[in-house]
Amino acid sequence: MTAHKFPFSICYADTDAGGIVYHGRYIEIAERARMNWLRGHFAAPGDVGFVVRALAVRYLVPLRLGDDFVVESEIVKRGAASLDIEQKFVKDGDVCAIINLTVAYLGADMHPKRIPDSILGATE
Repeated sequence: MTAHKFPFSICYADTDAGGIVYHGRYIEIAERARMNWLRGHFAAPGDVGFVVRALAVRYLVPLRLGDDFVVESEIVKRGAASLDIEQKFVKDGDVCAIINLTVAYLGADMHPKRIPDSILGATE
């Protein structure tokens, strides 16, 4: 599978008083990247869709005000009702942060449900 690439630029709202990206913003930016990746391929009618089940972040190199970078999102494991996704924040070839998460697909009854083929096709 090829990684989905989402370009992003850091602005003042993303940083703390020292001009370094606030740790919680990485999660928000990663969510935007995932939404862009799945644009137009949301939950089947009546289903809840994907919810984050687990999330871990490793901060390696700080991003700063004015930095341009790319979030590379890739499925590392597929289950019938879940996906393990890795998202790397890459600036000039350097990995600045890595987010690993598991998302579960939920039906209208709030229980795990097989991921529709139409959505799986959008992630390839």
